[in-house]
Formats: sequence, structure tokens, C-alpha cells
Amino acid sequence: MTAVSSTTTGSTVNQSARKGSVLDFSLSASDIKKTVDRLISEAKETYDAVAAQTNPTFDNVVVPLATRENKRGADYAVITFLQNVSTDKEVRDASTEAEEKLEAFEIESRMREDLYKVVHAVYSNKAEMEKLGDEDRRLVEKMELQFQQSGLGLNSDDRNRLGEIRKQLSELGIKFSRNVNENDGRETFTREELAGLPDSFFDGRDTEIIDGVEKYIVTTKYPDMVPVMQLATSEKTRRKLLVTNEQRCPENIELMQEAIALRLEAAQLLGYKTHAEFVLVEKMAKTPKAVMDFEQDLRGKLNELARGELKEYEDAKRADKKAAGEEYDGLFIWDFRYYANLIKERKHSVSEEEVKQYLPMKEVTRGILDIYQNMLSLRFAKVENPPVWHPDVEMYEVWEAKDDEFVGHFYLDLYPRDAKYNHAAVWPIRAGYTKEDGTHEYPVAAMVANFPKATPSAPALLTHNDAITLLHELGHVFHGICSLTKWGRFHGTQTEGDFVEAPSQMLENWGWEPSVLSQFAVHHKTGEPIPADLIKRMVAAKNEGAGLFNLRQVFFGLFDMAIHDTVDGKVDAKDVYNHLREEVSLFNNGDADTWGMATFGHMMGGYDAGYYGYLWSEVFSADMYASRFLKDGVDSPKTGMDYRCEILRPGGSRDASVSLEKFLGRKPNNKAFLRSIGLESS
Repeated sequence: MTAVSSTTTGSTVNQSARKGSVLDFSLSASDIKKTVDRLISEAKETYDAVAAQTNPTFDNVVVPLATRENKRGADYAVITFLQNVSTDKEVRDASTEAEEKLEAFEIESRMREDLYKVVHAVYSNKAEMEKLGDEDRRLVEKMELQFQQSGLGLNSDDRNRLGEIRKQLSELGIKFSRNVNENDGRETFTREELAGLPDSFFDGRDTEIIDGVEKYIVTTKYPDMVPVMQLATSEKTRRKLLVTNEQRCPENIELMQEAIALRLEAAQLLGYKTHAEFVLVEKMAKTPKAVMDFEQDLRGKLNELARGELKEYEDAKRADKKAAGEEYDGLFIWDFRYYANLIKERKHSVSEEEVKQYLPMKEVTRGILDIYQNMLSLRFAKVENPPVWHPDVEMYEVWEAKDDEFVGHFYLDLYPRDAKYNHAAVWPIRAGYTKEDGTHEYPVAAMVANFPKATPSAPALLTHNDAITLLHELGHVFHGICSLTKWGRFHGTQTEGDFVEAPSQMLENWGWEPSVLSQFAVHHKTGEPIPADLIKRMVAAKNEGAGLFNLRQVFFGLFDMAIHDTVDGKVDAKDVYNHLREEVSLFNNGDADTWGMATFGHMMGGYDAGYYGYLWSEVFSADMYASRFLKDGVDSPKTGMDYRCEILRPGGSRDASVSLEKFLGRKPNNKAFLRSIGLESS
């Protein structure tokens, strides 16, 4: 996932013409407030000067506005990013307040008639537009659309109402995210109740004495939740932890309901029937019908696979129930990961615990960074004693491999801690762009994740899925690092929302390549490379359960459309979520009252009416991988450079369809995608 964030330059610790500026994350709550006031003051000054132009041109209207976007980006990104990673509650609160205040100001500014008047004058000047280069012309067109979608074509009452709605939506999204980050679930279990978990799970784990019995503390953070759901033989334990997770943040139910209603009202004020129709204007899919056709067609194909998989899960659970002397009562949501893992182990002799022994965090990170260095012709240098927001964080410089040219910085914040963002995502902290003096500002990106930490008896060990996540998220990092655009608003991941995941998804394939795995997968105790036979079994098991897994993704996409492609807004998000999950994923919810949608951060974090994009972009990622990298060799430097130049470098400065055609040499198709998930193309 790439975080939806503004980008570009900021506060500095030191300055080097050769390496660009190094950002300062050691801000106090007071520093953040002062930065907010300065950013607003500087913006007002720019806006007033631009609005006063009597002979509007690209140079005196659009350039000052875009330059201001460039310059304020990193300051904005740093102070709003800290709410996700700071250990200081005052700083987190100040960061949240800063985002609310800055977003409110931006919403008001995009509704200034005097600003729109001069931008529209440039947009409407045919002679002025014809003399612009492609990226400059695209910049004007995007500004025009942004003002239109902010209600500048509406009467004053409707425009004011739209502004109020946008501010409310911003506040709702910030509150929703803060609730999720700061309210992890927690349960306690005896060792017996956690039967099936390896010894390493208990190594160094906190315990409590309850009624004279020692119990282990298990949270809903990924490093706890995933192994319990995969390995705990006790259905009661799995159910208890899943229900705890899905009963978090009840206050978010109402926040999402409010957002659904407000998004629809805003869309209809602008002349759209639904919020989805409004959002999809700038996506590759373009219409809700195209999205629904894609999801339902894929659902039909996946059901053929999933029914067979479900039969295997049912048989396995029936056998377990019979052995325990209990009645079989169906398959439930808390059974999904457990039986998926069990069947994989039985059919392919692949154990996550066995694989983990060959995936120590240090070696995997080194190996994956080597992959990116070689593929993209880059060189990374780890910064010693870096100026970062937490001691766990690592900082790297990026250089061109073949010469002494600096490219950018990136940060890795990979381990869980209290009140930290609790999934995996990348923040594009600063965009690269062309400065007024013609030099280039260097990009900065930060990856935040929650991988397992070291224990007293073993280093940090990753599951294979963790390694795939690391590959994926670093794909977002290097999309930002390798992008080269004139204007910050087009940099890196600022592409169409249903394409943005494709470059990262494509890189996941490297985690399944035997020649690649053998480069970094070594036993954490002996240093022995991962056995070729184990890799073979892992690859053979890759598509085990692919039907049910991808139906789960279809469910999320259909839920998104169900709450956002409605003309009256009369949807109960909690009810729709629970009903659709049973219907599409084919697993029962059980009788507990749960509200999993209350922690579905994508719906309140910029992926509304866009979740389908995860599967939509898989079509492109599979095509790129199969048609170029598999054909030319995954270590082909020419293909890697073509990928860097045609997919990563343009960012959003041109349509993603153009970038894809240039890289593939033709229009993309879905044949490789269908094969990649175990379906034959027809």
C-alpha cells in the first residue's frame, strides 16, 4: 500500500549540494504548530499574488502555484507523517491537528473563485496551451479539473456546502486512522490454548498471572495475529482473537457511515450520480460499470477454483471435529488461514516455520536491496547514526551505480511498537522536481511496517509472506526514488489509483524465483542456503488456495463499491460488510457481533471507490513480468533499465496506459494474470 500523502521539500538537518537536504523529524509539538502557521502564511501570499494577475499566463499563474506545491510538500509530509510513527503522544496529537488545519486550508483555497478565474483563463487560452510541453499542459489540465471538482462551477451556497463536506471528510478520515493506530486488541491465553504455535512464538513474550494461571499476552498486531490464525489448533482460540480484532474501534462505524453519506452528497452536488462515478473519472477504469464487470467476471472464474479448495478445507475440518468427538458446524472466517496453511503443508510439505528459519530479517533485507540495486542500476549506502524518528529506523542514500550521481534517500521503519501505524505502507515524504534554478530536488520515501522482532533466542525471522510484503513495499519506495518529473504533483506514485500498485505487485514475483531466493535465503543458525527442494515445494504451493484468497480480495472490492456506488446512501456499512463477506468469500461469520469494516483503513485513507485497483493492477503487473522479465531474464540489466525508464521514471506525468504500452511494446492483456492465479486464459 502506498500512503496517500502530499510530497516535496522541507525542514533540514544539514545541507549538501551534492546530496540534497536531509529532513528533520525531531520536531516538537510547538515546532509543528509553527510550521503549520508558516505554510499557511506563505500559501496565502502566493495565492493572493497569483489571483491579482490581470494578464494570466502559464508563467505568472500556473508556475507560481505549482512551485508553491513543490516547496511546501516535504514540510507538510513530515509534520503529518509523525502521527503514524512518533512515540510522543503530544507530537502525534499535534501532527493530527496539523493535518486537519492544513487540509481545511487547502479545501478553502481550492474554492477561491479569484484563483480559479486566472487558472481557467490559462486553460482556455488555446495559443498558450499549444506552446506548452506535455507535462506542463497536463499540469494545467489537472489544475482545471481540481478546481472544477472543488465546486467552482456551482452557485455560492452549493460551493460553500461542498467546502464544509470536504473539511468534515478530512476530519473523519484522520479520526478513523488515529482510532485504528491507537487501539490494538489484546487477549491472554495459556500455552495449551496456543497449541500449534512454535516455541519461538513464546520466546520473550510477556505473560500475566490470572487466577493463579500463567497466560501469554497476544495482541492483534500482525506479528501476533497472523501466526495464531495460521497455526493455533484450537478453534476457540482462533475465534476469540479474530472476534477481538473485529470488535475494535466501534466508534469508527459511525465515522464511516458519516463519510459515506457526505461523499455521496458531495458527488451529487458536482453532478455525479454516485461517489464511485466521481472518483473513477481519473482512474483507468473510468466507470463503476467497468469495475463491477471486472469484479463479477473474475468472481465467476474464481468460484470454479474456490469450490474445489473449499471442499478440501471442509474435509479437513470434518476430520478434526470427528477426532475431537465434536459435530461439524461449518467453515468460519477464523478457519480460513488455519486450513489454508494446513492443506498447503499436507499437499506440498511446506511449513511456514521451516521456511522462516531461512529468512532472517537482516539477510532478507540485504538480499532484496541487492535485487533492487542490480535491477535498477542503483547503489545504496546505509547512513550511520542517522537523524531519524526512532532508534529502530534505518536510513539509506541512493546513488547511480555507474557514476557518482546522487538520487535520493529512503527510510525503513520495520518493527511494531505502541501507537505506531499498524500495517505496511510507504509515505512519499518528498517528491523530486525541477527547482527554479534548473537543478533537481531529490526524492525521499519512508517505508513503515510491522515485521516480527528478534527474540532472546533468535534474530528477527520473516515468513515468506513477510518477504513478499518487503519486496512489494520497497517497490513503492523505488517508484518514488526513480521517478524524474518536472512537477512534484506527478512524481512517483502519483499515478492513476488503479495502476499505482502494479509496479510493486510485479516485484513480488522475485520472491518466487529460485535463483533469487537462493541469493539471500540462508539458515539463521548455520548460514546454509535454503535447500533447492524446499524452494521447489514453495513454488509448487504458490497457487494453493488462490481461488479463496482472491475471492477475499473481490469481496473487499465489492464492499467498497456497495457503499460508494449508491444513489441514495442508504447503506448499513456494517451489515453490508458482514453479508457480502459470507456471500463472496464463502466462509461463515459466526454468531458474534463484529464490525471488521471499522478497521478497514483503505476506505477512509484514500482508496474509497478504488480498492478494486489491487486486482485490476494485477493484470498489468503479471503482463509486465511474464512478457518482459520472464522472457528476457529476471536479472537482465536492459529490461530493468527499460522498466525504470518507462514505468517508474514518468510517474504520473503521462497516462499509465502510455507507460505500459511503451514498456510492453503493445497494449496490455489479462492472459498472464489469469495464468498467475491458476486460471487458464480463454
